[in-house]
Amino acid sequence: MTTAISVSDLSKVYGERSALSHATFEVPLGSVCGFVGPNGSGKTTTIRMLLGLITPTGGTGSVLGESISHPERYLPYVGAMIEGPAFYPALSGSENLKVLASLGGFPLTRVPSLLEKVGLADRGASKFKTYSLGMKQRLGIAAALLPIPKLLVLDEPTNGLDPSGIQEVRNLIKDLSADGTSVFVSSHLLSELEMIAQSLVMLREGKVLFAGRTKDLLTAQVATLVATPEFSVDLNTLVEIATRYGHGATVEDGSVHIIGDADWGAAFNRLAFNAGVTLASLNTIQPTLEETFFEMTGE
Repeated sequence: MTTAISVSDLSKVYGERSALSHATFEVPLGSVCGFVGPNGSGKTTTIRMLLGLITPTGGTGSVLGESISHPERYLPYVGAMIEGPAFYPALSGSENLKVLASLGGFPLTRVPSLLEKVGLADRGASKFKTYSLGMKQRLGIAAALLPIPKLLVLDEPTNGLDPSGIQEVRNLIKDLSADGTSVFVSSHLLSELEMIAQSLVMLREGKVLFAGRTKDLLTAQVATLVATPEFSVDLNTLVEIATRYGHGATVEDGSVHIIGDADWGAAFNRLAFNAGVTLASLNTIQPTLEETFFEMTGE
């Protein structure tokens, strides 16, 4: 088994509306895979099908090597946090986890180590209602870890968190992945996913736009060369050179922005020099995941 999740031609139709249309993608085992798309793109529908909460209209899928038509075979090895975690406000973090452990038939002895894993060991005895939003999310992840899952599914785990809360959850996901847990995480914070997700599945209006390695997606995007001449009178000359060789170029803030990758940088520098222009700097800017996503989704 090399995949944590594998779906082929998976679809879900509600009446006239197609929530997910012929989706095909794989999530490698032992990695963090980001699941991205605008609201209403089909992310939650997909997650619910993978967890056996709703039945597909068509197509097939497997989780940890077992068909999604038999979720009872893999759910014991899957931890999930979808929507906000529900806990008893008047009970402590530790007591809440013990209640869930008892209901799920998991050993209560697991609770202290889980609180430590999510960085709540010192607040385990505090009532849930005194927790910050970031602490509540981390307790939710601790609850999802009760089965010691091979696969952890997180739906928007950083929603509503402040920057320090986001960083706490990011570090936790990294640690879990380093321990060998496969993590499938949906998020609209693309800058976060760029830091932690080795692979990505991108959805738009129920269709898969991209599924594969994050770095493959980013390196496939066209970079921008930013050339700053020593003297601003040479800006137009640089634009003319770039245009003559088939590269789009615009002047922004005293520099020329040229559509082209780093490989063309040396040639451009030489052409500028031959035209009597000295460059003060020449940098390559690679598009971020966010820019790539908006480009692909037309958002």
